[in-house]
Amino acid sequence: MSNKFKKAFAFTLAETLIVIGVIGIVSALTLPNLNSSTGDKERVAKVKKIYQNLNDAFGRAESVYGSYDEWFVNDGNDATKKTNRAGERITEFIKISKNCGQTANKGCFSGTDDSNDDYKFITVDGTSVGFRVKVDNDTGIFVDIDGPNKGSNANGEDRFFFVVYLENHTITPSNTNLTFENLVKACYNGNSAENWILKYDNADYLQFVDNTGKCKNGNTVSEANPRCK
Repeated sequence: MSNKFKKAFAFTLAETLIVIGVIGIVSALTLPNLNSSTGDKERVAKVKKIYQNLNDAFGRAESVYGSYDEWFVNDGNDATKKTNRAGERITEFIKISKNCGQTANKGCFSGTDDSNDDYKFITVDGTSVGFRVKVDNDTGIFVDIDGPNKGSNANGEDRFFFVVYLENHTITPSNTNLTFENLVKACYNGNSAENWILKYDNADYLQFVDNTGKCKNGNTVSEANPRCK
């Protein structure tokens, strides 16, 4: 093949720059959506993991110490003692990297979440967890899947809530009895996202533009298809 024939099939500098420019434009349009999808998958995986780990620790603690509502028979109406007892027993059966107990400003949470009223710890994978037992033994659990120093510290984005369900001795997401329509409204307002994630295995509620479940792409979720795609 002659050099002249080879030259006819070569790209000029201008043509190469045009191709690079087109690739750049396509990347700019597609990478944000790819990053969002990856972030949502990671969020779902983290919520499911801490939910599983908490339930495993709770079940193991009950097998050693007995039924949860019997843990506090010697604590009277002292919510502080109950909270401390529950926190100590749960952390025996879950791998943690830091235990802040009921002392504030030790770095397990940031801002108003760092309270003396809660028993706080950080798991080995970096999730912050806080327990609070009330006088009637109702127990709230809040988690920050990004830990104290990362993320937005916003409900449904990296902050999620669970409760100890005394009737069946499990830890459950909050507001499990909401209808689909009310769950959509709650998620749009930053609530009950853990319920959505564990039920539908996605974080598409973050794409809602209103409380009817209409998504940024124009689609509307339904109970039969709880996805924005």
